[in-house]
Amino acid sequence: MCGIAGFIGKEKDMQKTLKKMTDRIEHRGPDAEGFFVLDDVALGQRRLSIIDIEGGKQPMFSKDGRYVVVFNGEIYNYLELKEELKEYPFQTNSDTEVLLYGYQKWGKDLPVYLRGMFAFALYDLEEKVLFCARDPFGIKPFYYYENEGSFLFASEIKAFLDHPKFVKEFNEKILSSYLSFSFTPTMETFFKGVYRLDAGTSLTFKDGKKTIDKYYSLTFPIVKEDYNETVCNIGLAMEDSVKHHMISDVEVGSFLSSGIDSSYLVSLAKPNKTYTIGYDVKRYNESDYAKDLADKLGIQNKKKIIHKEEYMAALNKVLYHMDEPASDPAIVALYFVSKLAREDVKVVLSGEGADEFFGGYNSYREEIDYSFYNKVPFFIRHAIAKVCSLLPQVRGINFLVRRGMTLEENYIGVNKVWTEMEVKRLLKIPITLKNAEITKPVYDEFKDENNLIKMQAIDIHFWLMKDILQKADRMTMANSLEGRVPFVDKEVFKIASSLPFEYKITKENTKVALRDAAKKVIPTKAYQKKKLGFPVPIRDWMREDDVYNEIKDAFLSKVAEKYFKPKKLLKMLEKHKSGKKDYYRKIWNVFCFIRWYQIFFEENGLS
Repeated sequence: MCGIAGFIGKEKDMQKTLKKMTDRIEHRGPDAEGFFVLDDVALGQRRLSIIDIEGGKQPMFSKDGRYVVVFNGEIYNYLELKEELKEYPFQTNSDTEVLLYGYQKWGKDLPVYLRGMFAFALYDLEEKVLFCARDPFGIKPFYYYENEGSFLFASEIKAFLDHPKFVKEFNEKILSSYLSFSFTPTMETFFKGVYRLDAGTSLTFKDGKKTIDKYYSLTFPIVKEDYNETVCNIGLAMEDSVKHHMISDVEVGSFLSSGIDSSYLVSLAKPNKTYTIGYDVKRYNESDYAKDLADKLGIQNKKKIIHKEEYMAALNKVLYHMDEPASDPAIVALYFVSKLAREDVKVVLSGEGADEFFGGYNSYREEIDYSFYNKVPFFIRHAIAKVCSLLPQVRGINFLVRRGMTLEENYIGVNKVWTEMEVKRLLKIPITLKNAEITKPVYDEFKDENNLIKMQAIDIHFWLMKDILQKADRMTMANSLEGRVPFVDKEVFKIASSLPFEYKITKENTKVALRDAAKKVIPTKAYQKKKLGFPVPIRDWMREDDVYNEIKDAFLSKVAEKYFKPKKLLKMLEKHKSGKKDYYRKIWNVFCFIRWYQIFFEENGLS
């Protein structure tokens, strides 16, 4: 696990520039650093040593010196791949080395053979080709930037700040989409010219030109097998995934919440150490559930109770590490639980991905819960929705709007914050990128599938890949901790993607088959718990004077005046404080953007 950065393009002092870029992401790998500079090529790495601590140093070269690679992640099937590549002269016990000889054997098809989380850049010194790839679900990040003939890449955008060819410019067209999605949903980022390489894609750079190829796509080949057999297959797939994710030369711990996902992983892995966070607001604190499970399994559980003051004080650091604005309140909690775990271990398991793969969100049940309303002719529902969309958002009105529109018109993901109409009324700048333009390629790809699969595809492509896994990577790596996500595994997805509707969702429950698989190994009732998300008392804290005033100051700032209508924001804040309305998600969404902008783009912010 590490951070990588590099560039192609002649510079005055390439070694110095490369070192500055990697120093900027030192938190991703404090154990060691490594550089390769030759002619117009520079590859750098910061290492967090996990596998083959002595022999796995990077950049790593093939024995003949033709290929060199820098790599971020873990290849969980590297031992199996070494068997397939046994004709090659392996010199280490590191998983990194399979990339060198795998590319020599399979070329651009290399990523297809890999099981794991990865982002790497491999250079062929003979052909003068840079080959980069990112794992199928985007667990590990990879960004790139081109300017004046130079090509830059890095694990985090902030690494580009130290390159002389990088021009830091705010990309305001992304703002409207962020307000709706709560994160950056596009390959384009908030920094002009900076793009993320999409999950499941590779990039080849040669002779000043880049080529991007898709090597992995989601499919949902539904197979209706016997239910009990299906539950058994889920159990076997999860056991196998956890076994592979436990491969390490250092101790592996685990995050543990009160819910089914982390409880299932911990019950399978039985790590010696688990980590939990709670809050000093009782109704948001479920840490006792985690302690109960740990006690029953005979393992340790360490918890951290987060207080309002330290939560708010950590926000700037969290947004700095995220690189782009993100308004999921759970990000700060993830930062603190990562910090707690790093006191003892270098690697943790985490439960991301189960909801998207196995059908865990309550919104997925609408196809069953509101089937009665679907019997009303669509043209009538659509007319009602058009009228209701002009009214203030409340629960009943929201329902009429949703059920009177096609999924393609309305659903952008499980965590939508502002509607496009609301964004239009709030922003001073025009909306140039429609939400439907962003989601259309996914809907087109799955146009023949049922609505549940369409929703899952949207949530995997956006919410999971661009928010959940992003924050998991950034908050663990901010604390020099490797986070592993056994649910987000190619072999697990093969099982999850084949499940019929009723094995995922019923009128009574979500993640139906997964719960029954988990029930066999979890020694508590955690498998029965309803989906709660990651509860955070931000809603309540906003009504207290200190947090209220902090947000009010942000809404009166130059940034707010430049991009928003402050009177509208202040009115919402007042209504929330008085308890007349619950606007906490919208308020927090804008507040996080303002704070992020101040860090990266104001004169007294980041250089």
